[in-house]
Amino acid sequence: MTKDCVAVWDNCLANIRSQVNPQSFKTWFEPIQPIKLEDQSLTIQVPNKFFYEWLEEHYLGILKNSIRRELGDKASLQYHIRMDHVPGTANHKNGLDSSARNQVPGSYDMEEIKNPFVIPGIRKIKVDPQLNPTYLFSNYIEGDCNRLARSAGEAISNKPGGTAFNPLFIFGNVGLGKTHLAQAIGNQIIAQHKDKTVLYVTSEKFTNQIIQAIKNNAVNDFVNFYQLVDVLIVDDIQFLAHRTKTQEIFFHIFNQLRQNGKQIILTSDCAPKDLDGMEERLISRFKWGLSADLNPPQFETRMAILQAKMQKEHVHIPHQVLEFICFNIKENIRELEGVLISLIAHSSLNRRTIDLELAKEVIHNFIANANKDITSDKIKKIVGEHFNLTTDSLKSKSRKREIVMARQISMFLCKNMTKLPLKTIGEEFGGRDHSTVIYSCKTVQDLIDTDSGFKDTISVLERKISLSVHG
Repeated sequence: MTKDCVAVWDNCLANIRSQVNPQSFKTWFEPIQPIKLEDQSLTIQVPNKFFYEWLEEHYLGILKNSIRRELGDKASLQYHIRMDHVPGTANHKNGLDSSARNQVPGSYDMEEIKNPFVIPGIRKIKVDPQLNPTYLFSNYIEGDCNRLARSAGEAISNKPGGTAFNPLFIFGNVGLGKTHLAQAIGNQIIAQHKDKTVLYVTSEKFTNQIIQAIKNNAVNDFVNFYQLVDVLIVDDIQFLAHRTKTQEIFFHIFNQLRQNGKQIILTSDCAPKDLDGMEERLISRFKWGLSADLNPPQFETRMAILQAKMQKEHVHIPHQVLEFICFNIKENIRELEGVLISLIAHSSLNRRTIDLELAKEVIHNFIANANKDITSDKIKKIVGEHFNLTTDSLKSKSRKREIVMARQISMFLCKNMTKLPLKTIGEEFGGRDHSTVIYSCKTVQDLIDTDSGFKDTISVLERKISLSVHG
């Protein structure tokens, strides 16, 4: 009987070999072993459940035709899943009539794969993608800082696994929108490809799942589950550093997914070449696709982000306040939005108008030294240029009206935009005492409160000074 099943399968292989390419034949058919032939039913042994799924999905027609060619029209094929290659995993054996299964789509008689996300696994995985539905391309503001990564993401959304961007490796500092972009790709794929299984997971959760799988002797189920995903998004991959077993398992999952044309998206705080504590073979694979960096947004992009957020919150914030925020927060989009939310909250709870003063208070809750790079020399230079005066004239004893006004404005800006003591500010302007600085600041403030044109001039100067440092 054994000899008969081997002979039948050898004839089937000869037929199959003529219909598939050599690499596919070697990968998917050479590992199969015939183990039993009863009447017109041939039982074959395959390495794991994923292997079985792949054969059923991609080679069912070829298998059916080959078996029927050898055993007749009523021939059937049954599978034996070999599970003894993973320590602690019990063997099990369940036959499945291929033709009968094909008549009942979705039926699954074999032991179910354990889903680490607690939702039972079936042939077509029904799993919560773990995505935030608010992370979309429509609210991801494009700029020079992210255009490459966003464009690649949109291409992937249209054809997951079918572009050269596999894997897509998105990297950049904290708060620049890596998670938003990665999840926007996932949400777009779900919207456009209803049949695709998308899964987002942080590296921390992935590691914890592996620990539980090892503890429960269920590593094989864990690997099989991930290998059935169509689009895998792993956030903060750098946290797999120095975790040897986790990297080993992820390496095998990565290889299988990519080999089978599934899409992989990874995020990290640094480029693949800068990953420390990561196996070289993984780093090499991370470089296979596209590595796209996210840079701090430019001023115009920061303004667009705040305006979009403001529109979403249905609030009005003066343009000069938005500019002030953008001049002082430039490295972190998360902080940029956080300042705006905090500003709205302070205004609502304390019944205060959103103005520049409130913005300054809120900014200093986020960054201790928002204006640490602004110096008195910088202020004198910009004020002097604005009024066509030299820096030396602002420090002189001249009482010309235009020089006095420019000097007072410079002192006012030094008091508000630096942490210099009044005495030091006075010394910076020709050795004047602190009472002169106080008088100058009061004079300027009175003009701001009574003269809208003068107020606009001060705003322009503040913008120029901030932009010279933070723009």
